[in-house]
Amino acid sequence: MAAGPRVLGIVLAGGEGKRLMPLTADRAKPAVPFGGVYRLVDFVLSNLVNGGVTRIAVLTQYKSHSLDRHISTTWRLTGLQGDYVTPVPAQQRLGPRWFMGSADAIYQSLNLIHDEQPDYVVVFGADHVYRMDPRQMLRQHISGGAGVTVAGIKVPRDQASSFGVISTEPGSDRVSQFLEKPDDPPVLAGDPDHVFASMGNYIFSTDVLLDALRRDAEDEDSVHDMGGSILPLLTERGQAQVYDFDANEVPGERDRDHGYWRDVGTLDAYYDAHMDLISPEPVFNLYNRSWPIFTNQAQLPPAKFVAGGIASESMVSTGAIIAGQVTGSVLAPGVVVEEGAVVQGAVLLPGVRVGRGAVVRQSILDKNVVVPEGATVGVNSEHDAEYCTVSAEGIVALGKGQHVRL
Repeated sequence: MAAGPRVLGIVLAGGEGKRLMPLTADRAKPAVPFGGVYRLVDFVLSNLVNGGVTRIAVLTQYKSHSLDRHISTTWRLTGLQGDYVTPVPAQQRLGPRWFMGSADAIYQSLNLIHDEQPDYVVVFGADHVYRMDPRQMLRQHISGGAGVTVAGIKVPRDQASSFGVISTEPGSDRVSQFLEKPDDPPVLAGDPDHVFASMGNYIFSTDVLLDALRRDAEDEDSVHDMGGSILPLLTERGQAQVYDFDANEVPGERDRDHGYWRDVGTLDAYYDAHMDLISPEPVFNLYNRSWPIFTNQAQLPPAKFVAGGIASESMVSTGAIIAGQVTGSVLAPGVVVEEGAVVQGAVLLPGVRVGRGAVVRQSILDKNVVVPEGATVGVNSEHDAEYCTVSAEGIVALGKGQHVRL
């Protein structure tokens, strides 16, 4: 934003993602592949860069090698105007300890803010699937004169225990109450079935953020978390306002995918978000050229269909070779489906091989999993449960390099 205020983007990407196991057994949650060719972190970075925030620090910690490598090799902006996207691992700048929470992660990285001297700091999470123009949220933040603006979205009340929940003053954007994952959440006025949930995206006036982080660091009883500590603190001080994500308009979006946002923190949510991609009129449209999702495409030949192989209602990435039948699935680069194999409603990550005559249904197979000839995954629930992870909704998942049992 060269012609406007100085803005620094901080992306919180240190999450372990325990609920997404086994996909996070060997990588940080933001590094989990999504949509065939992307990583989850690509969505927030694309939103920021498309929206003109081009000085971005990505704070990493948990099993961050693949995430650091992806950022370093993919997100290389021109340095002529000082633009950058850089991974920043935990460095123990304030003593021999790692990040104790998202607020502590920023507090331990205050050198980034001191070096950049921004007017505003955009703090976004790294593991959601959505499109958003941050400029519109920034304009509201500036015009509203708040210390922090939090992006909010309506979610069903029965899901409130997974989010920070926001209450506002009547007829105002000012936040009157911020509750982290409440069991008995306040509902929206006139809509008892929904609550206003935090998306984990914040814009701070720099001086307010620095003061709040220092106060939080001095509080020995704090959990040092953005949602659990910083937002309640600024709400009590009357410095927090909410930005309604539904008001955000992204170039090229359609009515069907307006306001799409998914927290893919569980296997079921991750699977469902993939199914949102593949219909003829997708709920989330990856083909919006006006607001592209950027990534680093593998140098592979086009997908090939041989021996009568067919794929319908599916996304098939480069380097895939299909000799079997694929329906309702998302296939990442380098996937091989051999002759006679059947893949239905599956998410296959890079390098998966489905052997001759094998059957894979309603499953997520991580990188380089091999399904032997004649084997099945997602067909016999009792057999799968012996060695696979099975979600609450019955989605079968195998981690990177796991072996399929006959």
